[in-house]
Amino acid sequence: MLRALQHEAAECVTKNILPFWLTRMRDRDRGGWYGRMTGSGVTERDAVRGAILYGRLLWTFSAAHRVLGKRGMINHSEYIDAATMTKDYILRYFIDTQYGGTYWSIDADGVPCDTKKQFYALGFMLYGFSEYARASGDAEALEVALQLYDTIEEHARDSEHGGYIEACTRDWMGIDDMRMSAKDENCPKSQNTHLHILEAYTNLHKLLRDTGHPRQHEQGKKLAELIDIFTHHILNPKTHHLDLFFDNDWRRMSTTESYGHDIECSWLLHEAALALDDVYILNKVEPIVKEIARASEKGLQADGSMIYEGEPDNSRFDLERHWWVQAETVVGFFNLYQHFGDETALTKAMHCWQYIKNHLIDHEHGEWYWSIHADGSINLDDDRAGFWKCPYHNSRMCLKLIAPNCL
Repeated sequence: MLRALQHEAAECVTKNILPFWLTRMRDRDRGGWYGRMTGSGVTERDAVRGAILYGRLLWTFSAAHRVLGKRGMINHSEYIDAATMTKDYILRYFIDTQYGGTYWSIDADGVPCDTKKQFYALGFMLYGFSEYARASGDAEALEVALQLYDTIEEHARDSEHGGYIEACTRDWMGIDDMRMSAKDENCPKSQNTHLHILEAYTNLHKLLRDTGHPRQHEQGKKLAELIDIFTHHILNPKTHHLDLFFDNDWRRMSTTESYGHDIECSWLLHEAALALDDVYILNKVEPIVKEIARASEKGLQADGSMIYEGEPDNSRFDLERHWWVQAETVVGFFNLYQHFGDETALTKAMHCWQYIKNHLIDHEHGEWYWSIHADGSINLDDDRAGFWKCPYHNSRMCLKLIAPNCL
């Protein structure tokens, strides 16, 4: 049963997801990747290109090369070539050589569009560069990863209350609107930004640890502090869900429950504690990991899928099945099986995977649809690829199933 799941994951990432990006989204005229493909499959070659998309693409192709190559599942260089192209493109166009950090977006010719510094995006750039360094041993990528880490620590870290703020202007001054998108609350701190700084810091720590880098202990302390932020501030002790938005002093500013973020955090928090290899931290975190995963099950449906979010106090639930939520549901429950031997969790992971195969994967054209509507119809209005739609969640799900201990 598990072997079949791993085989299907390998088929999905190597024959459905990554070929779509290599053949349909790579811009061979101007370099880089196109910024958008509509839900109906129309490539917008002049679309704005986002830092999040590029950081995630750098991570995806680097990780695919490292994991699949190590297991002898690929015998060619197209993944690392795509990663190298992405790294070079980011260095040429996204890095702000005057003030540091990365722009939020550029146009198709590489000219900056939105120059604000969103620390969510810097986190993904750090995630990508640290993974490229792990996959290739590239010294430049390691240097850039550490520069991005130092930039986040210098400009985003709240030395008074702990944690990290959302955004700054290009030159690191205060900014009135800290939101990443219109659906977000305009608050100085969010669970989402902290979650993706956490995954980036975890990956950087693995790189520094495995290479014996002299900064591994100093960086490890910051990762441990970030774990504490989750357990003491972001986790709601009454509900075991993760609250979403906060004031500077951690006053909770939202009652929405995001089930996809809950299950994603359960395994990313566990991964961070495992990377530190600290018995005290691990003993503290592992019961919390199980609690968050259990809380996320409020969003589980009878068909195996996970709905997007809800506001139980108002009896309002968003029943859409987003692609990334399903991918993280598989990983989160598989994590409980892998580390705790929870057979019931494995059944939940496999049930969700069956839903993905039946409804979300575009078996004809490649990649996954953005979501399935509550009535069961395919969402063709939102992007097939774009600013927020990329191969990171679903490729990572596949790689975690194929080689659970390699990421």
